[in-house]
Amino acid sequence: MKEVFSWFIKGFGIGAANVIPGVSGGTIALITGIFERLIDSLKSFNLKSLKLLIDFKFKEFAKYTDLLFLVSVFGGAVVSIFTFARLLAYLFDYYPVFVWSYFFGLILASVYFVGKTIDKINLSVIITFIAGTAVAIWISLQNPAAENDAFLYLVLCGVIAIISMILPGLSGSFILVLMGNYQLVMINSVNSLDFHVLLPVALGVVIGLPAFSNILSWIYKKYKNETIASLTGFILGSLIILWPWKHEQHLIGADGLKILKANGEPVISSYIRYLPDSFNSEVILAAAFLIFGILSVWAIEHFAKK
Repeated sequence: MKEVFSWFIKGFGIGAANVIPGVSGGTIALITGIFERLIDSLKSFNLKSLKLLIDFKFKEFAKYTDLLFLVSVFGGAVVSIFTFARLLAYLFDYYPVFVWSYFFGLILASVYFVGKTIDKINLSVIITFIAGTAVAIWISLQNPAAENDAFLYLVLCGVIAIISMILPGLSGSFILVLMGNYQLVMINSVNSLDFHVLLPVALGVVIGLPAFSNILSWIYKKYKNETIASLTGFILGSLIILWPWKHEQHLIGADGLKILKANGEPVISSYIRYLPDSFNSEVILAAAFLIFGILSVWAIEHFAKK
């Protein structure tokens, strides 16, 4: 029971991360030590598991897919999304710099704690780390594409969005913004239950999740140090999104108006970052929250070992 509660709490952290703009749930999975097990569990949903389910061998199916673990983690994530989102929305409205500072410290510390799990540093590890960092920075600085409702493009959106949700350092919703289909997929089609859009995206998720889980699991086991190095690079590169001092740029529709979420808030497409012009109380408090973010990851690491 204690183990199930631990999985639930880690899932809660993953769900909270997915609510935060620019933060990946995969990052939390990695720093809480369940990333590899999560990938292995997801890749187990294959023909063998389907056969067990068809044959009504539910006990064998649950054991083969590590079902209790998955239900605990995803249960925690769902509860977190519905509870943490409201609190986070309030904090972002009134204390944006402090919230961003805390998460900046959180992810900054994650770079060290994830990177230190690399067993041996060599040329290939250094190259993959640099490549991961460069890709994450490049993605963070891209401008959104135009909206596209073509069937194959929607399938591709589903594949790439689910992959980015698994990969540490990449935000699935942010990727959809870059692909130009955030409003179409996450707002319009969800609110109107437009299955002409939702079904191709769901097909992409169904294709991408097990396929990528298998590929990532194989790469992780065969090239563990290089994989961790590239993921560490992804996390480091994503820091550019979390810089505390920035002005929002909103997503504009074809009619020239701001695209709004279901709750009436504008969709953020990118940010203009700047340095504070004076050393004031806000900067001091922001630094304190940044340090608190670093200490939070240290505490997670410390208790995870115990």
